[in-house]
Amino acid sequence: MTDVLIVLTIGLPWLGALIVWLTGDDNPRQQHTRAVGFAAAAGLCALLLIPSYSDEVTLRIGIGSAFGDFTFVPDGLGVFLAAVATVVGSLAVLFSVDYMHGEAQLGRYYTLVLLFIGAMVGLALSDSLLLLFIFWEITALCSYALISFYNDDPKAVEGGIKALIITQVGGIGILAGALIAYAYLGDYQISTFLAEADTLPSNMLSVMAFGFLAAAAAKSAQVPFHTWLPGAMEAPTPISALIHAATMVNAGVYLLARFYPAFEGVEGWKTAVVVVGLASSLLAALMALVAHDLKRVLAYSTISQLGYMVYAVGVGAVFASQFHLLSHAIFKALLFLAAGAVIHAVGTRDMREMGGLGRQMPFVRNVFIIGALALAGLPVLNGFWSKELVLEHGLEDGPAWAYAGMLAGAGITALYTFRMVWLVFFSAPRAEHHAHDAGRYMKIATGALAVGTLGSWLLVGSFGELLEESLPFHHMHVHAMNTLLEDIITAPATLVALGVVALGLLAWWFRALLAWTGTVFHVVAQAAANDFGFEWINRQIVTWTRAGADALRTTQTGYLSWNVLGIVGGVVMVLIILVLGA
Repeated sequence: MTDVLIVLTIGLPWLGALIVWLTGDDNPRQQHTRAVGFAAAAGLCALLLIPSYSDEVTLRIGIGSAFGDFTFVPDGLGVFLAAVATVVGSLAVLFSVDYMHGEAQLGRYYTLVLLFIGAMVGLALSDSLLLLFIFWEITALCSYALISFYNDDPKAVEGGIKALIITQVGGIGILAGALIAYAYLGDYQISTFLAEADTLPSNMLSVMAFGFLAAAAAKSAQVPFHTWLPGAMEAPTPISALIHAATMVNAGVYLLARFYPAFEGVEGWKTAVVVVGLASSLLAALMALVAHDLKRVLAYSTISQLGYMVYAVGVGAVFASQFHLLSHAIFKALLFLAAGAVIHAVGTRDMREMGGLGRQMPFVRNVFIIGALALAGLPVLNGFWSKELVLEHGLEDGPAWAYAGMLAGAGITALYTFRMVWLVFFSAPRAEHHAHDAGRYMKIATGALAVGTLGSWLLVGSFGELLEESLPFHHMHVHAMNTLLEDIITAPATLVALGVVALGLLAWWFRALLAWTGTVFHVVAQAAANDFGFEWINRQIVTWTRAGADALRTTQTGYLSWNVLGIVGGVVMVLIILVLGA
């Protein structure tokens, strides 16, 4: 039965994609209904898969000796991420019924969304490195097409191309790792690699470890590969929720957690992971503080919160990392969808043109505040428990300098979150808007996520058992419910963290008295507004690439005989080098 559920969880979204495409754009109502139905069915199958978790191969597809078997293992890490992708994804699809009402090319939209969800499930459940790479690339292709959905908008096309190019760095890292594992172990199976990783030469294991770190940083938009994520905001807002909360960006953190037992002993790897997480958390929080685009604030917030998860893996707190991933998936999907309702109502993403929307959109205001309080890390919402768990492990097992940086990031998070909520819902109106509250399907989707934000932390005990009992190579620091409550409530570090969060809230409340700090930190604010120079680096790389392509173009004579001569000459030179080397 478990193998059937795996096939259904991956296959139903893909079957739905085909059926919605064949439905045709002249039947939008049927497209909406069928997309929601297939997405919800996949979510139900993923939830049914959770009680059947196992660390054994449940589904095996023979491909041949060259590629090995394509295998699927429904362990705790896989079924958890599959449930997140399908359940949150189905709520994003439901939200789309209102958000995409009247939009053209619905077939293309829903087809790509459903393909995306199915590929993410396959990525999570795969036990083959080669199959993992294939699903990894499918998600990259779907994200590119969805970010560029409004293909008559140059910004959307540019954002899609940037996401595709940068995330391909991750694909190279995973493919190289798969080939190294196969070369030394004769097998693509992840379980085989985790069991025998210490038999690989240390230099090859290091190449894999840092290659996978680059892959994770590119996919999860971590410094220095983070610049694609703000550009992805040109996509329809339900896609932003899907990419930022349920699917693609979580894949990088999942990758680090999945292969942590193999790489934890690699010299310098854990420190590098901590540095990437810390830099991403701090720099993205500062960029969110100066951004005016509502969706970009949430995008930078995603980079920052993913930094907490990466940092947690770096200090060995894999369980805390995944627990925060669960919390973040719920409250960030809530924030993005609620922001989508705001943008849908007022027609702008610029917070400087909003204000006073709380009275006109009371439901959206309330659910957005729930998500914002979780993001800021205030009791008793899910973000508070998971973030405190990350910080607690960071204090116990990580370097003090990194903990201090992550603590500062918590304060900045509270500051930009309060600023965002105030500018959108409570400040004086700065433009004339005849806003309306969310539609029926928008309310159902955001209401369900709000409930999850309030109560998902209650699953910590079951979640811990799920991971601990099905991950034989991981040594989890899991927490039962009573242990979590006792540890966090009684820990002095919790009071310190809450104090820092309170300082962030007070900094916005008394911003008039602190106006002088704008002059003091003007240089930092300018740097944050300019993406700390990373966008400039991107432009330089593009310029150098074009220049190199122009130079290489002279080697193309257009004459087939000369091209063949060049190929044959190159082969001869390689053979000579190999002979001399032998």
